[in-house]
Amino acid sequence: MAKEVDVYIKLQVKGGQANPAPPIGPALGAKGVNIMEFCKRFNAQTQEKMGQVLPVVISVYKDKTFDFIIKTPPAAIQLFEAAKLKPGQGSPESNRKKVGSVTWEQVRVIAESKMPDLNCFTVEAGMRMIAGTARSMGITVKGKAPWDN
Repeated sequence: MAKEVDVYIKLQVKGGQANPAPPIGPALGAKGVNIMEFCKRFNAQTQEKMGQVLPVVISVYKDKTFDFIIKTPPAAIQLFEAAKLKPGQGSPESNRKKVGSVTWEQVRVIAESKMPDLNCFTVEAGMRMIAGTARSMGITVKGKAPWDN
């Protein structure tokens, strides 16, 4: 019989660098989860993605055991890397003040890497979503969109 899920916990943790300090410790400790076990398992699975911010969804069961799913890095962070900006340097007025630019080829690479987590069926639709995220961050997408012939 399947275990009954008690709660889902969503966190963003740097790959290979999970430790019991906040925000991980308090979030898991409040639900009765073994914090050190989570840190060891997460760090082992994300060793090759060292330092990347990774969203993780932790399913905590009634008997205080847990499973977790590691998602792909957020689109905003990938856009900051592609535009060669520091994370958190988005534009305060994205419609007026632009802070960087990316090409459609960079948008395609980000969309292809994010496809498992995006709510779309084609890479072109994913590219439109990533371009919208870039626009709201104050990053322009240079060139002509591939679907505009």
